[in-house]
Amino acid sequence: MAVVEMALVAISAHATKPSKYASAHIGKKLGTAGFFAAPHNPTFPQAKARETMIHYVHMDFSHYTTQSLDEIAKAFRTDPLQGIGSKEAARRALQYGRNTLEESTVTWWHILVRQFKSPFVYLLAGAALLALILGEGIDAAMIGGFIALNSFLGFYQEYRSEKTIELLRRYTVTRARVLRDGSEISIDATLLVPGDTIILKAGDIVPADVRFIRATSLTIDESMLTGETIPIQKTESPLKESVHEYHKAANIGFSGTTIMSGQGMAIIVGIGAKSAVGTIAHLAHETPHASAFEAELGRLSSFILKLVVLTLIFIFASNLLLKAGETGRVVELIIFSIALAVSVVPEALPLVTTFSLSRGAMRLAKEKVVVKRLSAIEDLGSIEVLCTDKTGTLTENKLRVKNMFGSRDNEAILYANLAGVREDGRAADPNNAFDLAVRTALPPALRELVSKAVVRGEVPFDPDRRLNSVLVERGGNRELIIRGAPEAILARIATPEKFDRDAFFAWVAQEGMSGRRVIAIGSKPFSRTTHTVADELKGFSLVGCISFEDTVKKTTRSAIEKAAHLGVAVKILTGDSPEVAGSVAKEIGLITSVTQVISGDAFAALSLADRRVVVHAASVFARVSPEQKYEIISLLEEKKRVGFLGEGINDAPALKAAHVAIAVDGAADIAREAADIVLTQRSLNAIIDGIEEGRRVFANTVKYIKATLASNFGNFYAVAIASLFIPFLPMLPIQILLVNLLSDFPMIAIATDTVDPKELRRPNGYHIKEIALMATFLGLVSTTFDFLIFGMFFQDGESVLQTNWFIASILTELAFLFSIRSKLPFFRAALPSPTVIFLSSAAALATITLPFTSIGQNVFHFISPTSTDLALILGVVVVYFAVTESVKLFYYRTIGRGTANA
Repeated sequence: MAVVEMALVAISAHATKPSKYASAHIGKKLGTAGFFAAPHNPTFPQAKARETMIHYVHMDFSHYTTQSLDEIAKAFRTDPLQGIGSKEAARRALQYGRNTLEESTVTWWHILVRQFKSPFVYLLAGAALLALILGEGIDAAMIGGFIALNSFLGFYQEYRSEKTIELLRRYTVTRARVLRDGSEISIDATLLVPGDTIILKAGDIVPADVRFIRATSLTIDESMLTGETIPIQKTESPLKESVHEYHKAANIGFSGTTIMSGQGMAIIVGIGAKSAVGTIAHLAHETPHASAFEAELGRLSSFILKLVVLTLIFIFASNLLLKAGETGRVVELIIFSIALAVSVVPEALPLVTTFSLSRGAMRLAKEKVVVKRLSAIEDLGSIEVLCTDKTGTLTENKLRVKNMFGSRDNEAILYANLAGVREDGRAADPNNAFDLAVRTALPPALRELVSKAVVRGEVPFDPDRRLNSVLVERGGNRELIIRGAPEAILARIATPEKFDRDAFFAWVAQEGMSGRRVIAIGSKPFSRTTHTVADELKGFSLVGCISFEDTVKKTTRSAIEKAAHLGVAVKILTGDSPEVAGSVAKEIGLITSVTQVISGDAFAALSLADRRVVVHAASVFARVSPEQKYEIISLLEEKKRVGFLGEGINDAPALKAAHVAIAVDGAADIAREAADIVLTQRSLNAIIDGIEEGRRVFANTVKYIKATLASNFGNFYAVAIASLFIPFLPMLPIQILLVNLLSDFPMIAIATDTVDPKELRRPNGYHIKEIALMATFLGLVSTTFDFLIFGMFFQDGESVLQTNWFIASILTELAFLFSIRSKLPFFRAALPSPTVIFLSSAAALATITLPFTSIGQNVFHFISPTSTDLALILGVVVVYFAVTESVKLFYYRTIGRGTANA
């Protein structure tokens, strides 16, 4: 990963700078092994103090690598097994600041200035200045007012969007497990301070630079710093020599790296901008992600701009040639050309898109779906295939012990508890569904045995081994206990072990067919005081098996049906057995027979060509490894847009591969980091609703593009060409800008519009070819009717033509908006939103009444239209609407079918 990208992986939040006194006092408070290489001395020369400051700003971890646990604890004035006190933590937080990287904060004035950084604003400003120089003060003021109003609208919506993103960030706070006042608590990771003792396990992202004081089978992915993809084994032991290279620091964990396996305890030695990754964070500049639609829209915009510029040059030059004697009108022609250019550009597109996305983000947040970037809503709407695990999303994830296998039933429950959650070698409160279920089922008589047992060593669960192991000491005797998937445990049972294997397999299969999850437990005597993964491989006796029941959520079947209605294929990718996965899938209507489940082994045995077929044909994949999840999603993405819902460390590769990555709030840090969307409440319904909301945003954005391109181009060419045939301008620059302004309000409101249910039934895509072709067809209709208006009124004089064309232009645009907003006939389409109706009515009323007012006549140079003229215009609008509807329906029933899929 490039250096520019490295710091972006670390914890992101608004930075709070440490106190300016932090560097002057930290050495004194934490000792010579604090952030400094040398202790603080107030009598140091200034140059020496500056050198000391550099050691603080650019975190040097090398001296921590050779220090013992006692030296580290003394340096940071902490008891590693108790942690620092809450009062001391608060004091250090004030002294060193928050555990965050410094980020550029977007302020309101940045957003305001951004509104004026547009070529079209520059053009309008130039036109206003030119008008002012020539004494056209009213025109200059109106153009300036137009700039101010559009900028204010853009600022208001973009500011609201930034506030929305800030609010959403609060839903996705990274947390850390830390020892404070002798107790383990979970806190916001930004509140960590130097000297804190934290607990890390597989799936966690290291929240700060740390020195490990305990490491059990601990490996870390440091590729974000080193580029090395192989996980690094970590140790708590001091190194013989200090090291400066990241990959050699075997007892140091770096902020932003990921725990891949095992667990550990560590003391924080560097936070935020003072961590190793913080020293390079100032080099990082986030590269904006451009979607396929943005790229296509960019090409279309470039084409439109070139077309408009060439047309205006032709019109301007032709006007000069045809009206060579009217040299005094050159400036007027320049301003007229600028106004025409502005009128044809869909300048409100960013506003409409931002409004749609931020509105959608807030609606989704209320449904417990949090987007980490606004554009992810559009991505969510494009999903064609949704891959998910079943546990907690399709089922309740509230397990209870259902049945047990073997003659040692109580021992199975006892040993399952002994292999459960431990803290400092003793039983601890359950933190997962399995441990909670076996703890609940544990008979009272056996609870004292569990509480007295001491765990001497543990190798945590790993998705590849599919088991965990603990070394337990009871009454002076040691036993190594393994707990995990039946197949994994059975492979480690000693061959002479006497038990009915056929009965074992039959029982496991029967429980699986009933949709129950099964774990097996094995044990063997053990003499040593420590163990490794190698000790798990053989020689065990079977203690027994336990089955667990996890009921399907009541809402799951309806969510599956809604997904099918939206054209979304739901696929289950799980590490559970084929029997369990198949039973759940059959119950929710995803498959009709358990035989339709594809196991990981069966998938691996297929050729690449067959895999490409199976990933689309099958709906359930069971006992799949992380690598297989990644491969399945990658193969699906060759033809489809894929979303993936994951939560564990083993889901991270698949999350990164998916077009849309979705994680639950309680997921492993690495899964949440890779996700675009976070569910604060597990629910398939919430995801499906999110897909629907994304498609609503798609549909309304496309409505705006089609409406504004077709109507604007039609008006643009008509006015431009008409200017060649009459001795005056068919519409004044100020009138053109007013048309643009009045028609933009209803156009912007399209973001709030209702969408026909039919448009939500299939994954949407922005087909620029289809949009451009549609705009061309309906633009020609618009141009034809503009020429009709021109032909009706140009002989009545300058003011009559300009006034009536102004009225007709806006009314036809409004009529066009109500036609283009649906692919269905107008009377069969969903009703427009109240906002669209209100703003359209207001714009129509203002258009008709303005020419009768003194402002309209003195400022915009209108005259009062006659009742006959208004009747003719309204008649043209009605005919125009009917023709537009006919052309639209013809297009979608013939040409549009092919281009939509192009």
